[in-house]
Amino acid sequence: GEAGEFDYSGSQCLKAIQEDGLKSVLINPNIATIQTDTRFADQVYLLPVNPEYVESIIEKERPDGIMLAYGGQTALNCGVKLEESGILQKYGVNVLGTSIKGIQKTEDRQLFKDSMRESQVPILNSKTVTNFEDAKKAAKELSYPVIIRVAYTLGGRGGGIAHNEIELHEIVERGIRASIVGQVLIEEYVGHWKQIEYEVMQDYDGNNIIVCNMENILSMKAHTGDNIVVAPSQTIDNHEYHMLRSAALRATKNVGIVGECNIQYALEPNSDKYVAIEINPRLSRSSALASKATGYPLAYMSAKIGLGYNLSELVNRITQSTTACFEPSLDYIVCKHPRWDFEKFELVNRKLGPAMKSVGEVMAIGRTFEESLQKSIRMLDIGNDGLVLNRVNGKTYNEEQIENKLTFHDDHILYNVVIALKMGFSVERIYKLSTIDPWFIEKIKNIVNIESKLKDSELGESLLWEAKKMGFSDKQIARAKDKTPDEVRDLRKKLGVLPSVKQIDTLSAEWPAVTNYLYLTYGGHSHDIEIPSDEKGIVVLGAGPYRIGSSVEFDWGTVNMVWGLQENGEKNISVVNCNPETVSTDYDICNRLYFEELTQERILDITEFEHPKGIITCVGGQTANNLTPGLAKHGVNILGTSAFDVDRAENRSKFSAELDKLHIPQPRWQAFSNINEAKNFAQEVEFPVIVRPSYVLSGAAMKVVWSQTELKTYVKAAADVSPDHPVVISKFMLNSLEVDVDGISNGKQVIIGAIVEHIDSAGVHSGDAMMCIPPWRLSNKIIETITEYTKKIALTFNVKGPFNLQYLVHDDHVYVIELNIRASRSMPFVSKLVKMNLISLASRAILDKPLPKI
Repeated sequence: GEAGEFDYSGSQCLKAIQEDGLKSVLINPNIATIQTDTRFADQVYLLPVNPEYVESIIEKERPDGIMLAYGGQTALNCGVKLEESGILQKYGVNVLGTSIKGIQKTEDRQLFKDSMRESQVPILNSKTVTNFEDAKKAAKELSYPVIIRVAYTLGGRGGGIAHNEIELHEIVERGIRASIVGQVLIEEYVGHWKQIEYEVMQDYDGNNIIVCNMENILSMKAHTGDNIVVAPSQTIDNHEYHMLRSAALRATKNVGIVGECNIQYALEPNSDKYVAIEINPRLSRSSALASKATGYPLAYMSAKIGLGYNLSELVNRITQSTTACFEPSLDYIVCKHPRWDFEKFELVNRKLGPAMKSVGEVMAIGRTFEESLQKSIRMLDIGNDGLVLNRVNGKTYNEEQIENKLTFHDDHILYNVVIALKMGFSVERIYKLSTIDPWFIEKIKNIVNIESKLKDSELGESLLWEAKKMGFSDKQIARAKDKTPDEVRDLRKKLGVLPSVKQIDTLSAEWPAVTNYLYLTYGGHSHDIEIPSDEKGIVVLGAGPYRIGSSVEFDWGTVNMVWGLQENGEKNISVVNCNPETVSTDYDICNRLYFEELTQERILDITEFEHPKGIITCVGGQTANNLTPGLAKHGVNILGTSAFDVDRAENRSKFSAELDKLHIPQPRWQAFSNINEAKNFAQEVEFPVIVRPSYVLSGAAMKVVWSQTELKTYVKAAADVSPDHPVVISKFMLNSLEVDVDGISNGKQVIIGAIVEHIDSAGVHSGDAMMCIPPWRLSNKIIETITEYTKKIALTFNVKGPFNLQYLVHDDHVYVIELNIRASRSMPFVSKLVKMNLISLASRAILDKPLPKI
């Protein structure tokens, strides 16, 4: 429910405060965030956001005001408790932005109902309850199914859909425990209605505007955080748009919003009947999406309003030509696609509902829905190249099975729509089963039709343009025609089928504006900008969507790399990323921001347009790092460690062989080409063994195996997750300590940031392990050995930039596990604790500048 969007909104808020010359105090225990750098806040407390700690900080710092809208549900709930306990009044602290009374009107389910009635905004039939007996009566009155919503929570936490009394009991008991006021709402279920959202800005004077409206493709069946969302809405007419817009403005006035809020509606598909579902009186996941989709800096503007400015006196920092009172206009379509990581959990329920399950999201921009949707699928980095023509094209189902799949949504719902279309289901039949609006199903049908055309027709200029406008990648086209992606790319370039670079100006070119928000599309005829030949700069690749193993730590790395390059004299820096929740996709971080796919095809398009001095792939986690070999092969200059050396480290077989040459110990290992070899090795070294694929992050398909039966299963999984690279089996050493080392090298000097000891025993992934600095169970001899091995390995692999080494300590011997030649998830932790910004030093190493003597 809560991710990097609050790092983005908090960072923007701190910038707005800093600009006005005011002192700011930040409370946030998340050390991986950008806002906890000393760059923005005057004072940073890495402490829990709860009333006890916040009161002690208020007592010490004596602030005049407090802002609650930038820390998600945690900050809101804390603010409400501080007010109710009299702490804010005791210390004379004013709430800047929406008042506590306004927050209560939106978060308390009964007060929300009362506010909507006063605003003449319809709501669903519902009953607020605090115990199961009352819930049972309410459900009986409303009739099953009913939806249970929990007060003062985020991401649908604790809620659910009950089809009977047994389900009701489980969800209500869970929901009451999850609510800070022990309250849940029993509400009639309207899963087949459309789900529409509006982002509203309002100042202290009551001026308010709509910044963005969005439509959820999967209707009310799925939580908005698990929904595929388009902006602007595609299936509502002018009357419906303005009906909901007027209701949003009335509701926010009544509640007393100051700053920004998100209002969600359910709209009956075949009439103009609508109801308000909820208002979020804070910056949210949807706010981050709306901000990036429109180019309207919502968090920054909201903070300025909280400081007392009104909308008409604030200038839009992006356009520099309109005030904050100007409602954005879009001449493109944005698609937000969630990323789920169900594969990491073998028995997880993949069904989507009112409780959010996704762990990240991407945002794609195109000139057609089809282009935007297929781009978003590639951005997810889940191994699919679009909606069709993938390496693995999913399962096959009979008619009864696909009907069930369409009725009960899971993370494969759109692929199931494709299967149904190919089985001959009509658009109307799919709509009745899935409640996905026919407009979207028709658009998916267009993609299916182009797939057939690609397979059956000759590949000429006309068909290439048609496929590209529908979002097909070179890989998809290559699969349809039994060619290589490079052959398709060469043909495209020869025929002049090339993308255009377009800018997001928030104004649909109604006013002249020059912005640095860019995207590529095949729906244009010319570039909106040109890069002067004397402005050759550097392109930095971001990390893409948040997922298990890759979160805000890599955004910290991306942003700090940009800052480091700027501090070292680089004046022309572009960033490529597709995650709307990040600081790296903010308007004022770099010279040019490409909101684009992190795929080889798209990065080559960008480098052919930019002609940069080079590209940096070492701060975007595994996603960016995996692009290194392919980009280098196509002549792109990789800044930092060479593609050759990255491959020597990432390829398990090559890395292990290199360690053997250096006489550096490692657990016994073997690369294999068939399962019998794997079985023989495991038998020889004795179980347990660990199966490791190459070029993966966060232990994807990595498994400790205890038997021959398990070995067969997990070897196949490892080969599937990294099909182009070898799988290695190593002896798993029980009762060992694990140690991480984060460092920087420029090929001549090596700086070790810290030796970090895992508190958990080896076998717990470093991303799940508790860690401590300095190490407390390692002898001086062990520390010296680790230091020696680290320097030797970094220099042998010609590391130029950041790196992370992982070790095992067993019976007073040190063994190497792996080398990651990129920024690691522990680098923000190390950098802030030792007060030495490793990524800033890495920028010097990448630019071939000497490192300081430390």
